Amino acid sequence: MFSDQFGKLITAMVTPFKKDLSLDLEALEKIINSLLETKSSSLLVNGTTGESPGLNLVERLELLRVTKEIAGGKTQVIFGVCLNSTQRAIELAQKAQEKKADAILLISPYYNKPDQRGIYAHFSQIAEQVSLPIMLYDIPGRTGVRISLETLEKLLNKHKNIQAIKESPGSCLDQTVQEIPLLSDAYNFQAYCGDDALTLPLLSLGYVGVVSVASHLVGSKIFEMIDLFLNKADTLAAQKIHRELLNLYRLLFSAPSPGPLKYMLSQKKLCQAYLRLPLVEPEEALKKELQLCLSNLN
Repeated sequence: MFSDQFGKLITAMVTPFKKDLSLDLEALEKIINSLLETKSSSLLVNGTTGESPGLNLVERLELLRVTKEIAGGKTQVIFGVCLNSTQRAIELAQKAQEKKADAILLISPYYNKPDQRGIYAHFSQIAEQVSLPIMLYDIPGRTGVRISLETLEKLLNKHKNIQAIKESPGSCLDQTVQEIPLLSDAYNFQAYCGDDALTLPLLSLGYVGVVSVASHLVGSKIFEMIDLFLNKADTLAAQKIHRELLNLYRLLFSAPSPGPLKYMLSQKKLCQAYLRLPLVEPEEALKKELQLCLSNLN
């Protein structure tokens, strides 16, 4: 089952850069080791938090290679195929399979905004071309389109390698978001929260875990919250941790991600804060808030 293999806490990793904006593989190793120490069950490389739109093909595959080399024997590595061209997504997914990724993440096509027939065809064609487990990524705030419950069930009926979804609904917990976990038993399918601040609410609806950004900083706490809720049935203790982390969740997305996160990681000496344009570092006032938040967390 997908959740047994990939666990409850998946971290969507940053991509660290040097001052010349080349990949900083030394910092990448430090980040990976830190995540493994703080309870990350699986690692997602080349996702939105990893600034995938700003990476070329060689860099994307190099991130996969290095992450597998460092963490492959200790955890699972999911590779983001975050492209809106179906053909290019197929090609990248096949390369990820050749490089021994454990699974791939597919995003609903952004900018061209297909209807549900187009979304179905996009995912279906990719799923036919690889044998890797697939996690779909539904984030209408970035893509402008939703994966409907009907489209999702149609995909699950046809493709056994579509095994999970990362759901990032924003503030709207609509009927689709709430009913997705109902597909779990029928299709051996798992739903993951894709928004740190909604982790606990979505766990209560049947989601099995989170694909997290904040876990770079508080992975052990998030893991504890999930464990308290799912395994120990201690809702009050889980709520306490949730409330303690709300300010961090807010700050991490108070400027375009992963700018705030990278700045906080730079304060912890895990990587530099460099971003590739069009992303820019947080403004000075926000940096002060981030420093205070980090101090309070420590």
